Amino acid sequence: MRQKLSSLVAGLDRLTASPAAVTGVSGTRALLGFVGFMFYASQYGERSYLFGPDSVYPWRDFIEGLHENGTFSLYALSTSGAWFDLLFHLGMLTALAVTLGVGGRPVLALHWVLLWSVYQRQPLILDGGDNLAWIVLPMLLLTRCYDRFSLSPGLLRRWSARVPDVVRAVSPALHNLGVAAIGVQICLVYLVSGLYKVQGKMWQDGTALFYVLRIPEFEWPGVSRLLYENDLLVIVGTYAATLFMVYFPVGILVPRLRPWAALGSIGLHVSIALFMGLTGFALTMVACDLIFLSGGIENLLRHARRAGGRAGRALRNRTGWPKAAVGPVTADGGVNTVVTTYDEKMGSISGRHEQAGRPSPRSV
Repeated sequence: MRQKLSSLVAGLDRLTASPAAVTGVSGTRALLGFVGFMFYASQYGERSYLFGPDSVYPWRDFIEGLHENGTFSLYALSTSGAWFDLLFHLGMLTALAVTLGVGGRPVLALHWVLLWSVYQRQPLILDGGDNLAWIVLPMLLLTRCYDRFSLSPGLLRRWSARVPDVVRAVSPALHNLGVAAIGVQICLVYLVSGLYKVQGKMWQDGTALFYVLRIPEFEWPGVSRLLYENDLLVIVGTYAATLFMVYFPVGILVPRLRPWAALGSIGLHVSIALFMGLTGFALTMVACDLIFLSGGIENLLRHARRAGGRAGRALRNRTGWPKAAVGPVTADGGVNTVVTTYDEKMGSISGRHEQAGRPSPRSV
């Protein structure tokens, strides 16, 4: 009993000592920001028609919908066209900042509010990804999702140095809590969706995809027909989707199966984006799947950096770029560097010594 308690305490210590899936959750932040930015950009030309005070969705219905659902939208604060343009462009810039990793948690929280506001202004064109984004974005506020894929890591480190020690001590625990919350949420989405499908007659007899792919809003002209006219593909696809959704949480709980379950989920939602046109929903789900692939993403980036370094060295060797030779360490701790420059006009090679400790635009 004492040994089990000790192992449990040790496990909890590991969970709270270091942040997990930092690269994956940073990818989640970047991709969710991109989804929001593309929502704004894709509707930019018709923004007044879709979201403005005089849009196709009547203002009265908009306000009544907010009261019925018990939610909010900043667009409801005024019927002014200037207020609408301010909110829309601010939301677009905020989504871009989240994608690029600029602004940290305050900008992420602002993006959450502005994105939900524009979603509520025009709920008729949403595809389901809005609900998941509304749930997941607050969870990201707990995580260190700006540690990777960010344009301002230096500023982030300077600000983190000013954080009190008490807050810094609980930061890994809060981060892991946020990552775990996102993982549980994704598992619930799959499990509930799979259980609902199991109860449906068309999913039970293996014909659901036949009817889904024939819906005009979800049809890919010239391609969907090839799928729903093939009985084998329809049956296999229907049963495979149902079984995968039901057993997805099991795959996540088993460490060896976790990457394969996440890759299967990404493949499923890429198919949904292509064949059903639900791009926003599909990319939102893919973004959440990235937390299960953090280790693989880190390895992929490491190999990419190595390949880039080799390609850069090969290019320098082929084009005859200058090389730097590092000399002995001097008495004051500096390093003498021999910098060789090639003078194209004179066709001569000249060398000179300079102290590496002093800044020089010609140092290599």
